[in-house]
Amino acid sequence: MENDEVPHNLKEESNNGSSSSAVIPASFKGRLNLSDFTFSPKLESNDDSHSHERRQSLRKSSSTLLTPPTSGPKRKLDGLIPSSSPKKKSRSPSGYAPPSTYAHLPELVDVLEPNLLCVFVGLNPGIETARSGHAYAHPSNLFWKLLYSSGCTTRRCRPEEDRDLPRIFSLGNTNIVARPTRNGSELSKGEMDASVHVLEDKMRKYKPEVVCIVGKSIWESIWRVRHGKAIKKEEFKYGWQGEDENMGVANDQDWRGSKVFVATSTSGLAATLLPAEKERVWRELGVWVEQKRAERSERPERCEV
Repeated sequence: MENDEVPHNLKEESNNGSSSSAVIPASFKGRLNLSDFTFSPKLESNDDSHSHERRQSLRKSSSTLLTPPTSGPKRKLDGLIPSSSPKKKSRSPSGYAPPSTYAHLPELVDVLEPNLLCVFVGLNPGIETARSGHAYAHPSNLFWKLLYSSGCTTRRCRPEEDRDLPRIFSLGNTNIVARPTRNGSELSKGEMDASVHVLEDKMRKYKPEVVCIVGKSIWESIWRVRHGKAIKKEEFKYGWQGEDENMGVANDQDWRGSKVFVATSTSGLAATLLPAEKERVWRELGVWVEQKRAERSERPERCEV
């Protein structure tokens, strides 16, 4: 009802047209009939005990329906909500390992002779290499594969043939750090830098035409020692380095040192570059080795398989 007029059904009239009782006022502009809420003692009588219990039950049901859900964790019901799979344990990164950790493993013997075409400088022996006593012995290492695909060797050799490299292919092998570890992260930059002068002495003694640095981190260490600072991103490059970076230079001799070629790491853990990119870098060195070997008129013998 849109106005304030008293509703007709709220008036009790006598036969003569006069009002027989007081008009019951309407609330909320007549929308609510107050007579519907008149107290009646019958509702509380003993004859209607079941009615009271029913009202109590209805109140409890309404209360349950209106109670908001809690924000706690969801309950897992067997057969209804599948349990989530257990989380994989994240590997903690391995850190520095002191020399005592792998003191029981022998150091790898250098494969060096005077006046080789190229000497390869690795980081340090791995566990498998130290146990076997042969360079790059782990099956996942790509050294022997890249050595062959690049042209540095005429066939793919086995790790057990590492000591035949000087005689057959005029190649050699050494490492910047002699002690073995499980991976490169167990070495410190300090001990790598401290080994640079030992590496320089080796090149000065054996005088190979080229020193191939097998991995970026090795060249970064050599650069830090030579220049007294870390190499910048724009200063680093794979491949041939300038003559001012030659290794093993002796001031009292005419020898100008070994040319430096920086190759990619051959470790199976090094996945920064794609295999095709690694082969492209190594092939550049292989072309040079093939040319120099031809100039020396050396025909590599075939190793016994």
